Amino acid sequence: MTRKTTRTAGTSRTAGTSRTSDATGPGADWATAEGTHMNGTPPVRGARLRAEDLTLSYEQRTVVSSLGVEIPDRSFTVIIGPNACGKSTLLKALARMLKPRSGQVYLDGAGIASYRSREVARRLGLLPQSSTAPGGITVGDLVARGRYPHQGMLKQWSADDETAVLDAMRQTGVLDLADRPVDDLSGGQRQRVWLSMVLAQQTSILLLDEPTTFLDIAHQVEVLDLCADLHARKGHTVVAVLHDLNQACRYATHLIVMRPGGTIAAEGDPATVMTAELVEDVFGLPCRIISDPETGTPLMVPAAPRRYVPEDVRAGSGGPAMAETGRGVR
Repeated sequence: MTRKTTRTAGTSRTAGTSRTSDATGPGADWATAEGTHMNGTPPVRGARLRAEDLTLSYEQRTVVSSLGVEIPDRSFTVIIGPNACGKSTLLKALARMLKPRSGQVYLDGAGIASYRSREVARRLGLLPQSSTAPGGITVGDLVARGRYPHQGMLKQWSADDETAVLDAMRQTGVLDLADRPVDDLSGGQRQRVWLSMVLAQQTSILLLDEPTTFLDIAHQVEVLDLCADLHARKGHTVVAVLHDLNQACRYATHLIVMRPGGTIAAEGDPATVMTAELVEDVFGLPCRIISDPETGTPLMVPAAPRRYVPEDVRAGSGGPAMAETGRGVR
């Protein structure tokens, strides 16, 4: 898939550690050896990505209210919470895809609104919850669009661009689909292609909104294993919105739990944060928290449902219709 054309525009808080002269790999573009950011701003002394007093709305409906959060550097941060609590909305604001009604998002020590779009795209990549590919575009060409932030008026498609695209497709298992139209793919295949495009962007911060959507359980584990590898081996900061609490606890090094109303109920190490009391308070689900036999991480087990007793049996025995334990009438 060699390209010869020019690519142009088409409740505990844990702060992260600062990174300056030790920055390597994809993260090296945000600091120089002297500890000064490439855009001239002072070196970061806290988290690279954070928000202060953030209020987010859609028209007149407030979704996130006066929220402050720091994403620990080089962490695998997972955001969980009930439906419509503002998880995806927060991620959009962190990616500068949604303008706050009030408050500020900071990236590498400067307000994210002060950066040019291309500069933001060199520092962080976003996998949105749903995306639509241009009609007829092939997998290879779509993934190649992840190299857009690295292109310019005088910079043509290079061997580095080609390598980045091929590596991204290999990592997500879609290299054999490179010449196929995206329109012909299944939902799970498309999701992996979109993730490939984000990886081809080669940013040191990855924001992933429900990256396991449309994937069967085997591919869910593959994608999350890949994200964990990017975090652990390559030093990426990964921020993902997930619905599965057990997957969140297994993969996260830092957990953010949001409650309805767009506030943070708790955050920190999953081993400390994930309790039965928290799950019942935030999700309304009685449960037990046990240790995952494979990883030792918290494993949420819902309380057993009450056993249904047919009306005729109940009338004949004179006994109770339901067992005393469980989480509701069936």
